[in-house]
Amino acid sequence: MHLFISDLHLSAERSEANEKFFGFMEGKARGAAALYVLGDLFEVWVGDDELKEKFSGTVASSFAALTKSGTPLYLMHGNRDFLLGKRFCRATGATLLEDPTVVDIDGEPTLLMHGDTLCTDDLEYQAWRRKTRNRLLQAVFLATPLGGRRWISAKVREKSKELVAGKPAEIMDVNDGAVREAFRRHGVTRMIHGHTHRPGKHELEVDGRRRERWVLPDWYDPGGYLEITQGKASLVSY
Repeated sequence: MHLFISDLHLSAERSEANEKFFGFMEGKARGAAALYVLGDLFEVWVGDDELKEKFSGTVASSFAALTKSGTPLYLMHGNRDFLLGKRFCRATGATLLEDPTVVDIDGEPTLLMHGDTLCTDDLEYQAWRRKTRNRLLQAVFLATPLGGRRWISAKVREKSKELVAGKPAEIMDVNDGAVREAFRRHGVTRMIHGHTHRPGKHELEVDGRRRERWVLPDWYDPGGYLEITQGKASLVSY
């Protein structure tokens, strides 16, 4: 049984999502062949010194208990937590995956992504993404005291909410051409991603081959995950 989650947006203020997460970690995730977290585990992550905070440390301890129990843990950056780094991985026993990555799931090569790179119609967001992935800019940001980083991040989130409110919903979803190109480039028939908060299974034909794209649910209401057991995939909601 392989499990896939994304867009939990955990924070100390979101008690309902936190309860679901810790219950999931102590229950369903135990004994899984692997757990994949495909981005946006946290509402915001401004550097691995966040581990000093009680809530972040508790999440890390939960992951560490999972990996010590024998379940491999794989993390992928999202647009909220792209500064998760080596220190977090050492603390949790997690392996950080590149976005995108192809993995073998029960004999099926499967493309894993956070999903934001597929939203190519949102030109403003894509420009912001390229800027925030610049290693030099990241180094400058991480050299800023933790309090300063949090202040900057809060201002960015406020601005982001204003921008999102003024955008047509369709440009924040995946672009069909980008999806088809990803299937072609990686030569797979199954893709799993999050980011769009529009869970479901989408079937399409690319170059004469049937493909399937699974979109993971967020953990607002009700939350859920994708389970693949013996090659059969199913979305599970709380």
